[in-house]
Amino acid sequence: MCGITGFIDFNCDKPKDVLQRQIAAMTDTLVSRGPDDSGAWVDERLGLALGHRRLSVIDLSPEGHQPMVSPNGRYIIVFNGEIYNFQELRKDFEKFGLTWRGHSDTEVILAAFETLGVEGALKVFVGMFAFALWDKKDHKLYLSRDRMGEKPLYYGWMDKVFFFASELKALRMHPAWRGEIDRDAMCLYLRHNYIPAPYSVYKEIRKLPPGTLLSINLDNGFNLKKPEPYWSLKDVVESGKKNFFPGTEEEALETLHELLKTTIRQQMVADVPLGAFLSGGVDSSTVVALMQAQSVRSVKTFTIGFKEEGYNEAEKARKVAEHIGTEHTELYVSPKEALNTIPMLPKIYDEPFADASQLPTYLISKLTKNYVTVSLSGDGGDELFAGYNRHYWAGKIWNKMSKFPDRWREFLSRTLQSLSPNQWDGFFYALKGIPWAYFRHMTPITPGYKIHKLAEVLMSKDPHDLYLGLVSYWKSPEEVIFGGKEPSTLLTDVTAWPELSNFTDRMQFLDMCSYLPDDILVKVDRASMAVSLESRAPYLDHRIAEFSWKLPFSMKIKNGKSKWLLRKMLYKYVPMMLVDRPKAGFDVPLNSWLRGPLREWAEELLNEENLRKAGYFDPIPIRMKWKEHLSEKRDWQYYLWGILMFQAWQAEYGYA
Repeated sequence: MCGITGFIDFNCDKPKDVLQRQIAAMTDTLVSRGPDDSGAWVDERLGLALGHRRLSVIDLSPEGHQPMVSPNGRYIIVFNGEIYNFQELRKDFEKFGLTWRGHSDTEVILAAFETLGVEGALKVFVGMFAFALWDKKDHKLYLSRDRMGEKPLYYGWMDKVFFFASELKALRMHPAWRGEIDRDAMCLYLRHNYIPAPYSVYKEIRKLPPGTLLSINLDNGFNLKKPEPYWSLKDVVESGKKNFFPGTEEEALETLHELLKTTIRQQMVADVPLGAFLSGGVDSSTVVALMQAQSVRSVKTFTIGFKEEGYNEAEKARKVAEHIGTEHTELYVSPKEALNTIPMLPKIYDEPFADASQLPTYLISKLTKNYVTVSLSGDGGDELFAGYNRHYWAGKIWNKMSKFPDRWREFLSRTLQSLSPNQWDGFFYALKGIPWAYFRHMTPITPGYKIHKLAEVLMSKDPHDLYLGLVSYWKSPEEVIFGGKEPSTLLTDVTAWPELSNFTDRMQFLDMCSYLPDDILVKVDRASMAVSLESRAPYLDHRIAEFSWKLPFSMKIKNGKSKWLLRKMLYKYVPMMLVDRPKAGFDVPLNSWLRGPLREWAEELLNEENLRKAGYFDPIPIRMKWKEHLSEKRDWQYYLWGILMFQAWQAEYGYA
């Protein structure tokens, strides 16, 4: 894993040493993404500079140094990520008489561009990546990102300078930087607690969408075309629904089993120590089980836990690790450790980001880095195999509630909100002690918050309105942001969706387009890269994604169980009783922390005078939610966390 950056200065009046200093300053900000090596390539005639920071994982020798020049001298690349099928491609290209300097995947990437062309090469790569490629012959700069969006890439244009980077902090170091906060994008941020691609927190800067290729032809002056897709999830979904897997459930199970074994075997290739995150849930347990089945040594696994009741997954993960036979390490996190981590979050995430599980994700990454340099995870399993609670419950809820008049739904909504979240929590946890209670084995994490969430969406006018309510926090962000107007995204642009009659299929598609790349993968990438740890996600191999969309719905949700086919495969390795439990996620006791050890920190950021001084938020609705939260009348933890993370970010970068 690495960090990349670069620019084209169309002013064309700077000597080489100036360009070199500029690219060095930008590259140095990415040192945590690549602590092992750095490099730059400059062409002063064109005002072009490419920079790279290297985390050595494959081929630790100097032969893996970047920027790397192709053997014929035509291409220069800076690359971030891993191509997992590089060994197979290497053998194929040897048939053309190619020879190699070292054994890095970057060398194979350049050989693919020489042999197949840029578009052709992208279609054969299996991996996670973001790269910038300079074509000296055609005077073109290419930027591209992997199909699922595992690796980040920002780009933009300011003062006749085009620049790009893995993270915004590199762009801020260029003298042309004039970042203006995009209040429209902030509306999206308040709705989702992340900013979906292609938007960023700055007006002039965009995120390259997953599965796309952007090209700039310098012979035509500055001619920046729209990113072109080389892989389309919409096409994959439509093709899968027209070409269902033709075999039986057992045949589908065997096919998935072989696909995952192959993918995990490829992702276990590294010249540095390797391990895995283990939560004890279906997704991570499956990955770890298949790793251990293909390893001659005990796989190193890592988890964290909390002492607060209802949030501790560490005990379950330990039991799974003991059964599989891994070398397991766990860490219990205290509120004090979380408090000490919070001031680091603005720098780690680099733009406003407010998934509260960013805290444990960073802490488990930090723990894991003490032992290994590469860690596999279970990210993507929920999106591919319908694992979120909403995938199972939302359709059922809509089918029932749509039969009732609006006034009845409004009455039910008010009834559900008549008890505070804490009161609902107490009620559900009391059921655990009653042997005959039907729900005693189904109590979710924070049931009170989820009941109030349900109450909010009971007035939905159609299934998609219900889904949007479930994935939203501030429902009317334009009323909170001064001067902001919420723009359209993939979640609201119906023309960008495939034809899907099944509501759960639609939710899965939308989750894979936005929540997965813009929340989950951002969270993991920034947290792991902050400690120079490479995280790999086997489920996000595009071959597995394509296979998942060929599965009939009955192989995803069956007999009241989500991820049915994945569960059946896991039960070959781990007893059902160890992993068969309610969906927990990677939650933290933020609710109580904000009323306790984090209260003083939060109060300062939510101070009415500070909010007005910053000039972005209307303090009235924010202060109202803060008071209600402190009184335990309502649980506004996630709404408030979004405001808090923005306030901390803008204070860090001087936008107050």
